[in-house]
Amino acid sequence: MLKLALLFVAGLGIGTLGTLIGAGGGWMIVPLLLFGLDFTPQRAVGTSLSVVFLNALSGSIAYMIQGRVLYRMGAAFAVATIPGALIGATLVQYIGSQWFIFLFAVFLLLLSVLLLKGQTITGRSFRHPSPEELSSLTSPIMLAGMFISFLVGVVSSLLGIGGGIVHVPFLIVILGMEVHAATATSHFVLAVTSFVGTLAFLHSGHVDLSVAGVMGVGVLLGAQAGAVLSNKMPSDPIRKTLAFAVLIFAGGLILKFLF
Repeated sequence: MLKLALLFVAGLGIGTLGTLIGAGGGWMIVPLLLFGLDFTPQRAVGTSLSVVFLNALSGSIAYMIQGRVLYRMGAAFAVATIPGALIGATLVQYIGSQWFIFLFAVFLLLLSVLLLKGQTITGRSFRHPSPEELSSLTSPIMLAGMFISFLVGVVSSLLGIGGGIVHVPFLIVILGMEVHAATATSHFVLAVTSFVGTLAFLHSGHVDLSVAGVMGVGVLLGAQAGAVLSNKMPSDPIRKTLAFAVLIFAGGLILKFLF
């Protein structure tokens, strides 16, 4: 009973934070399952992905009600991640994953610094995409976003993680998107991509349904709380919270490289 209560509380917290910063929560759930419950890597990733889907679905519905999801952009970005994920799954057999992990962690550290400072890589200010930019798939922001989403798909397969913790800082720091639009739209993308991944892991039998169910109830509730908090908070605290989350994630990757 205590184990179930702890899983529910963990899901509640992960759902709240994951939705607030638009990053899902797989980067928190996988270590918990690996080291807290002694899951195999495949079972940890599969179970985590199913919980992330519930989190992203619940949070996306809340963001839709708030009118913050950019649907055309989100759908285009979701489609762009799929070939990237397939390529990443192929490349992982040939690329020295340890050095890739280290170099990517260093890059994430740089992104976290820019997030803390409130700066983009190009130095321009954060902004919400205009209706004209969202109306065409060939607009610069849509093309750049689809390319970024493709790269996120590659990276997420290479690292074996959900793409949310990478996608949101990319959209903010590299694309220059306004924080609230980036978190809501990325969460929508995550709902689509995690659903596809969850089906694959369910088919292979790598999802612990009891753990996913208990944590799932927690994240469903937590995601609603995270969306409400996000709607009431200005962008700066959300951006800084995301920066610290990216910093912690990058630190974990470096520790993985060293040990």
